[in-house]
Amino acid sequence: MSKGTITKISGPLVVASGMRDANMFDVVRVSDDRLIGEIIEMHGDRASIQVYEETSGLGTGEPVESTGVPLSVELGPGLISSIFDGIQRPLEEIMRLTGNSLKRGIEVPSLSREKKWAFEPCVKAGDTVTGGDVIGTVQETDVVVHKIMVPPDVRGTVDTVFRGEFTVEETVCTVVSNGNKIPLTLMQRWPVRKGRPYARKLSPDMPLITGQRVVDALFPIAKGGVAAIPGPFGSGKTVTQHQLAKWAEADIVVYIGCGERGNEMTDVLNEFPELIDPHTGKSLMERTVLIANTSDMPVAAREASIYTGITIAEYFRDMGYSVALMADSTSRWAEALREMSGRLEEMPGEEGYPAYLGSRLAQFYERAGRVVSLGSDKREGALSVIGAVSPPGGDISEPVSQATLRIVKVFWGLDSALAYKRHFPAINWLTSYSLYADSLGPWFNEHVARDWTELRSRMMSLLSDEAALDEIVKLVGMDALSAPDRLKMEAARSIREDFLHQLAFHEVDTYTSLKKQHCMMKLVIDFYDKALEALNGGADIERIVKMPVREAIGRFKYVEETGVIDEFETIEAKLDAELKEASVKEED
Repeated sequence: MSKGTITKISGPLVVASGMRDANMFDVVRVSDDRLIGEIIEMHGDRASIQVYEETSGLGTGEPVESTGVPLSVELGPGLISSIFDGIQRPLEEIMRLTGNSLKRGIEVPSLSREKKWAFEPCVKAGDTVTGGDVIGTVQETDVVVHKIMVPPDVRGTVDTVFRGEFTVEETVCTVVSNGNKIPLTLMQRWPVRKGRPYARKLSPDMPLITGQRVVDALFPIAKGGVAAIPGPFGSGKTVTQHQLAKWAEADIVVYIGCGERGNEMTDVLNEFPELIDPHTGKSLMERTVLIANTSDMPVAAREASIYTGITIAEYFRDMGYSVALMADSTSRWAEALREMSGRLEEMPGEEGYPAYLGSRLAQFYERAGRVVSLGSDKREGALSVIGAVSPPGGDISEPVSQATLRIVKVFWGLDSALAYKRHFPAINWLTSYSLYADSLGPWFNEHVARDWTELRSRMMSLLSDEAALDEIVKLVGMDALSAPDRLKMEAARSIREDFLHQLAFHEVDTYTSLKKQHCMMKLVIDFYDKALEALNGGADIERIVKMPVREAIGRFKYVEETGVIDEFETIEAKLDAELKEASVKEED
């Protein structure tokens, strides 16, 4: 264990000498207060240490001690429903011990050492096990069964296994490997900067269903996919992530508040326990892990919070669960990288960000994926990563946004103009994209409707045509358009207002099943096709635009899921009748 002394202090960066036996990324304890830090640069016996706590009051000559192990997280029962800071300290337990103020240097285990968990084994003595095999289960919450797995590097024969109640440190199984007995507990540790291994990665050909129409229909994300939500202040990044956390078809949600304002994280802490999970009827917190690292916490800990969150997410992915990770926001993490890079006096890249910004972002996002986990039962798990980006002034030409867009496959670009018009989600359909759309098309065509991709393509085409026609309208007015173009504008308006606009706080509209989404798309496209046919037959465009059925199409999104098909057929019949009436009157 290497020991040294402080020679220089520069904000969260501490330089210590006498650390020759230490290694890169070792966790160290700084000063007599035992502040937590991590070695990020080594030159001979001089170590540059990123300190994850406030360094004010430290002086040169104070001791620095390396623990000899990299920054790691504790993985085991007790993660779900917990609130951790960026380095996995349990905030609720710290508050119970010290009050509302987070004291420097406090050492509290991430997982409770006193609580006992009921362990139910699923292996017996003599069984051969390998890394990733499940040796037993713990019912962690009413909705999450925590699978206790063999660590990835262990292989051997089960010697003894126990049933009963145990703490996370007590042995529940022993495995004989090469003549050595290896005790297995409910908990294992894993270094945060190293991705957890898996057997193989699968292609992204299954969608992560979110119930948000603009996402599922126009810009879908695959299970195990990566997406970015850039947008200016007030455009709805946090609300969008809340909606995805609540409604996405994920078994586990890991929500990272990385450098966000305290009030935003407070909203999460207050709302998530009260939100009823629509999939289980229980509190949403019963399948959620929160990492809270607000903007007033030490800046260096923002980087750790991202890695802490994704390592926890990988752990649940390895159990065979579908995990959704929300990072809000990676811009704050990049700001932490920029500050530490500046204090290390590294050559800056664009706008002062380090030259390795892109590679660090890529290393983070590439840990997502749908995989076959280690273990003999070939469990299939998925980790989907959705990162919010907060570009200054909403300018996505800045380095963090551009580096992110080169990596992610889905771009949900939030637009302040749409937000000011109270159009939510404020995802701009002209600038957003999904590179998964083509690979997911066959799934939608097979599992929802054969014409899903055709309807999506036609809706995107109408929206694109509307943008071009809108330039003409601004110059010469709507009356200058031909009747078919006027109809095209009306159909696109219906797509925008009736389909893409979705109320997060409406009890019915907040979530839309794929079956209902298909009906909504078909209603709008059928209106356009049948109205165009009537128009070509001599009907008047003004009569078509003012048909009462258009209001019924607009209010279809408020129809309960149980009555979708009946209401769809009723509206289709009304549409045919009113178009026929409009055509007949015109002939008369």
